[in-house]
Amino acid sequence: MDENNIIKGKTKSFAIRIINLYKYLTINAPQKEYVLSKQVLRSGTSIGANVKEALRGQSKADFRAKMNIALKEASETEYWLELLEETDYISKDSFDSIISDNLEIIKILTTIVKNSQD
Repeated sequence: MDENNIIKGKTKSFAIRIINLYKYLTINAPQKEYVLSKQVLRSGTSIGANVKEALRGQSKADFRAKMNIALKEASETEYWLELLEETDYISKDSFDSIISDNLEIIKILTTIVKNSQD
């Protein structure tokens, strides 16, 4: 599926952005942050890991389950990013940039999950 190749690339690129955000928040930010940043690191990198697992799934049900987990992780990541922005750990511009990628991933995963149902 071409759609799956797109989501694989987008989630890996997003994971790299999340890792860089984590490094910024814990090393370079004027106001260091360790708790929320760890949460967003975990959920934000988990999206792509679950997509990768789904693409090697043993069955259609396995594929659907892993893509659904990826979707849930993307939704959780959205929450942590909102908290980071609303507590002024990241700027509005930084938030707008990364959340747009996150929302695009959510839309694609939602479509994949819906289309994989029997």
